[in-house]
Amino acid sequence: MAVNADAVAPAVSGKMTAMNATAANCYHCGEPLPAQPVTERVSGGERPFCCTGCAAAARWIADADLGDYYRLRQTDAARVGTETTDYACWDRADLLAEHSVAVEGGREITLLTDGMRCAACAWLIDRALTREVGVQEVAANAITGRIRIVWDAARTPLSTLLARLEALGYRPSLATGEARERERRRERNRWLLRLGVAGLGAMQAMMYAEALYLDTAGEMSPATRDFFRWIAFLVSTPVVFYAGWPFLEGMARELRGRRLGMDTLVAGSTLLAYFASLYQTVRGGVHVWFDAAVMFVFLLLVARMLEQRARGIASAQVDALARARPALAVRERADGSAEQVPLNALAAGDIVRVAVGEGVPADGEIVGDDTAFDEALLTGEAEPVAKVAGDPAWAGSVCRERPARLKVVRTGADTRLSQLTRLVERAQEQRPPIARAADRIAGWFVTALILAATGVYVWWRMHDPSRAFEVALAVLVVSCPCALSLAVPAALAAAHGGLAKLGVLALRGEALDTLARADRIVFDKTGTLSDRHPALAEAETFDGVDRATALALAAALERDSGHPLAAAFATATAGVALPSAQDVRAEPGHGIAGRIDGRDWRLGRAPWAAGRDDDAALWLGDGARAIARFVLRETPRADAAEALRALRAQGLRVSLCSGDAEAPVARMAEAVGIAAADVRARQTPEDKLAYVRDRQAAGEIVAMVGDGLNDAPVLAGADVSLALADGAALAQRAADFVVAGGALARIPQALSLARRSRRIVRQNLAWAIGYNLLALPLAASGHVTPWMAALGMALSSLLVTLNALRLNLWSDGRVARDAMPTPTPTPTPGN
Repeated sequence: MAVNADAVAPAVSGKMTAMNATAANCYHCGEPLPAQPVTERVSGGERPFCCTGCAAAARWIADADLGDYYRLRQTDAARVGTETTDYACWDRADLLAEHSVAVEGGREITLLTDGMRCAACAWLIDRALTREVGVQEVAANAITGRIRIVWDAARTPLSTLLARLEALGYRPSLATGEARERERRRERNRWLLRLGVAGLGAMQAMMYAEALYLDTAGEMSPATRDFFRWIAFLVSTPVVFYAGWPFLEGMARELRGRRLGMDTLVAGSTLLAYFASLYQTVRGGVHVWFDAAVMFVFLLLVARMLEQRARGIASAQVDALARARPALAVRERADGSAEQVPLNALAAGDIVRVAVGEGVPADGEIVGDDTAFDEALLTGEAEPVAKVAGDPAWAGSVCRERPARLKVVRTGADTRLSQLTRLVERAQEQRPPIARAADRIAGWFVTALILAATGVYVWWRMHDPSRAFEVALAVLVVSCPCALSLAVPAALAAAHGGLAKLGVLALRGEALDTLARADRIVFDKTGTLSDRHPALAEAETFDGVDRATALALAAALERDSGHPLAAAFATATAGVALPSAQDVRAEPGHGIAGRIDGRDWRLGRAPWAAGRDDDAALWLGDGARAIARFVLRETPRADAAEALRALRAQGLRVSLCSGDAEAPVARMAEAVGIAAADVRARQTPEDKLAYVRDRQAAGEIVAMVGDGLNDAPVLAGADVSLALADGAALAQRAADFVVAGGALARIPQALSLARRSRRIVRQNLAWAIGYNLLALPLAASGHVTPWMAALGMALSSLLVTLNALRLNLWSDGRVARDAMPTPTPTPTPGN
């Protein structure tokens, strides 16, 4: 039941924070005192407290004879507060089964708390919980904020222990994703153990092999020689059959699938060297090759672990998303009290509370006071995003600055967090054509290499039988296509990990190479170059229709469209009861139509909506008669001009295609620096697609960036496409990449990473092919021994893996610099 605090408690003895030395602060948490503080006799004197919660915690600590906590601590405790949480739902069998494991004498669970500030906090938690009936073991770690508890659930419910933690100021939460993390640690430990066994065995086998190699005059007695060989056999056996088990298992899998691959060659060469050495040891032959077998396994395990590290970086985004959502939510009851419930118990319309530092359990809207949320995991935005009442808050973001109240809008699989998780998982399942081609080449190479080794063996058997097996084994080992098989996957895994850090999710594996080759990029305007907060600048009505009625009709039509312009009407009609719209449908290139109170209405371009001459405004009518005309004002995204300048610096030609009128499109183009010759206005989806096809016919590789429903056809038709994550779901499904958070600055960063990954793939393939062309003749001519072959092949594999990992170093530096400045946006009138 030892806790980290025990070792450090003497070192901090006698220390108290300066804050507690001040009478104007709470004795327990150090926060400023209210006008009428609570007082309690603790530690031999009257102490002031900011609330009854802190006073009760201090009283319990004193009554439990744990007053040393105040002497040992290095920083103030977390504020306890007066609100209590009902933890009864933590005793549910389904929740315990999911988040705790059965151990001897009870169950074990790992909790998180953000209130553990120093080693003394861990000491207090340990002492406090072990006094509860049924608690068998407690391990609190002040560094990670984790508390591991082993308890007998039949004697004490978990809710009792959690209530005790909260009463002391340590609000508990479940460590979600703990099972995944446990499995990863277990797998990593297995690989490290295999690597340790292989490394130790390789050193021992090489030591005994060196003694045999140095006997060049043949003066070693047969007994001594056989002793060294049998010892080498003993140290090699666990290396081949335990440390090398992943390769043996892979060979069995390939043979069952009736195909030859890298694992077949690795495991086959290892077993061949091992059993041939054993045979020579038994019969007293001239040569043994235990050293080559164990070195082969050891060095390949190092390369395999580095490759897994690259893949782990790429999958870290999925793991982080899985851990982002809390396991429980605090839901308000009708009487205003709070209860903790599992996430699957939440429904749209529920009001949930989110404390500072806690994750948002579901997508919702802010209710009440302003606050801020850390959305770095979802959007890559480093700074907390300020939110006001009515703004959206996303599941997986973290509450900052002050507690928040949210009205639940979407739960479970419908949340943005779940959608991003599915997108990332789908992208990682796909293998681009270049990776599949490398696998096919490696398979053919294995077959050709086996035939070549057989031919080499026959030739040497005819000319120097004593060296035939050794030379053939060297040919098999030195030209094993490990580097060729790793050349593409290692680079792509590192590239996808780098993209995830930049906030760009790749949905199709082959798109990365296409993005690297793009030479023209086409942008949509509304919601892509402009921000998603247009404002209503002017409203004109006709035929006696008042302004409020016209705005209500327009807002009702736009309400569920998901179009960026809908926000302008929502803001203009805030607090107004809107009529219900039926049969709402988008008419690409024209606008939106629907039926309200039995009458058909259209909102969009003047000829289509109102039978008027086209202009830059948005018209409301029945198709023949106008009742209102609206002028909207859009603002470019803060980073739009700088992002487009970076793209041009990278050699791309930038175009703008928009369905809006010429005047607002021209103003937007001027604001972000797009030449007039590359601007197209009044473009229907078919026109946009035709423009892309025209550029492709001219030999250009076209990238398209959009966000709306109208963009889905052209996103699908472009060579490579990027959709902004704050746009329409259909546009995202048609795209190759999703840019989280809608930051255009990430597009040139992604392009730069794609080009670097393409260069690294080429470098890796060139090295793998060049190495084999050089090494194979040397081995076939007898100039390379088996152990030298194992060393050369493994170092070749290590080289391509380390070269691929350079992408992670670049992306880490790129994220740290956050290269894009944010200029002051320029307002652009028009729609």
